[in-house]
Amino acid sequence: MIGTAILSHGLESGPEATKVSAMAEVAEHLGWKTIRPDYRDLDAAHGLEGAGLRLARLLDVARTIEGPLVLAGSSFGAFISGLASLQVEAKGLFLLALPLLLRGYDTRFDAARVPLAIVHAWDDELIPARAVVDFAKARRATLHLVDDDHRLSRHVVETATWFGHFLERLAPNGRAS
Repeated sequence: MIGTAILSHGLESGPEATKVSAMAEVAEHLGWKTIRPDYRDLDAAHGLEGAGLRLARLLDVARTIEGPLVLAGSSFGAFISGLASLQVEAKGLFLLALPLLLRGYDTRFDAARVPLAIVHAWDDELIPARAVVDFAKARRATLHLVDDDHRLSRHVVETATWFGHFLERLAPNGRAS
């Protein structure tokens, strides 16, 4: 095993969602262990106001990991993954449909200064692409902008492929660096 990737689903989704499932399959094929926490109970009870509870659940999982850790997530899961990276040692972040601010949560998005890749849609109806472009530019992050909407449903295969490339760069020659 090279390391562990924790994949966090979005608000109206679950751990078996199409995108995180495709990403998990690619990661596992490359020799990474994957964990997909289930936040549906928190989301149903609290919605976006449950960000602190989601973060606590992710941190509980992340703190049990030995070896290289990559945090990945979609939308709400991306936001929480970034926040978690400030409290646990992450080797990289791979974030989809990244919100930079959550309604009802007073913390702006921030993340550890680690390798960062973002997949975002030009036509994201919730998060303006321009804000994400500006954020990615300031961080010198890898940014994949696609012709899609917030769900990125037309780019599942590409997203999983980009995730695989991201993991390969973090572990050259199949070994954690």
